[in-house]
This record gives sequence, structure tokens and C-alpha cells, in this order.
Amino acid sequence: MSRIGNKAITIPAGVEVTIAAGNEVTVKGSKGTLTRQFNPALGIKVEENVLTVTRPNDEKHVKQLHGTTRALLANMVEGVSEGFTKELELVGIGFRAAVSGSKLTLNVGYSHPVEFAVEDGLKVECSSATDIKVSGIDKQRVGEFAANIRAVRKPEPYKGKGIRYKGEYVRRKEGKTAGKK
Repeated sequence: MSRIGNKAITIPAGVEVTIAAGNEVTVKGSKGTLTRQFNPALGIKVEENVLTVTRPNDEKHVKQLHGTTRALLANMVEGVSEGFTKELELVGIGFRAAVSGSKLTLNVGYSHPVEFAVEDGLKVECSSATDIKVSGIDKQRVGEFAANIRAVRKPEPYKGKGIRYKGEYVRRKEGKTAGKK
């Protein structure tokens, strides 16, 4: 039994959900519009501002689709009403980030600056030289863009230098000289 798949999704005021043929769901809200195609085997219904997902049988792959579909729909509804945000911080001497137009430039200890083109539908802000904030309505795209930024220079365990998510704990190691006496 999928516990997540059986939860109903409450649609907030100002959000409109439309289901087309073949389980193509369009969600419109104050922040934008998201459209996604879902498996036609599952039943998706909207009744009185409540969105529900039903499954035809209890086979394993159908149960998996049930929970995944419900989670994706909930993320679409939350994205168009509130949006998603990932915050990153740069830790290290001389590490800095800057946004100019639709380009994010990172100086993180390499011989060259690393540049990212900001995709449509995403908003990148740098409140200071060491803070990056990625926001948008699609949870997957926001998370993937933030993960790509972090992958440029992952936090290392000896000094903790690198790009990390805000509030992320980096487990530190002792150096080579710690065991010597």
C-alpha cells in the first residue's frame, strides 16, 4: 500500500489544475504554469479543490508509479503557488560568485572563472560574494541547477573549502600530522 500515493493534495486558492486526455496535467498559479505527462494507467481526479491519484491494481510497479505521480503533482502545485529555493554558500579564501545578466560566474580557486548560463524559468541571485540563491517553480530544475553549481567545487573534508548548501554539515578529518607524536 502506497502511503504517499493515497494522500490527497489540497489545491490552494489561485491555483488551477486541468487534466487533458492521456493524463496530461497542467497546473497554473500566480508564479507560472507547469505541464507534465503522466502514465495513463493511473487515475487523476480533481474534486472540490482536492487532487487525488488512484491506481488500477496492486502490482509493484503500479504502486511505485502511484507514489511518484502523487509526489510530482504535489511539487507542481507547491511550485506554482510558492516556488522552490536552494541556497548555496562559498567557503574559501578568494572564493566569490557574481551574476551579470543571465550568466553566473564563479571564482573558486581554478586558473579560470567557471560560468553558468542561467536557464529560462530559473532566477539566480547573489546577495553577497559568497551566497548564491537559486529559485524557480520546477523543483527538479532548481535542484539540478544547484547541484551542478555545487559539483564545480565540492566541500573537501580537511579545510572545509568548497561550495555547499546553506546549513550543510561537512564532516571534517584530521590531517596527516594528527597521529604523529
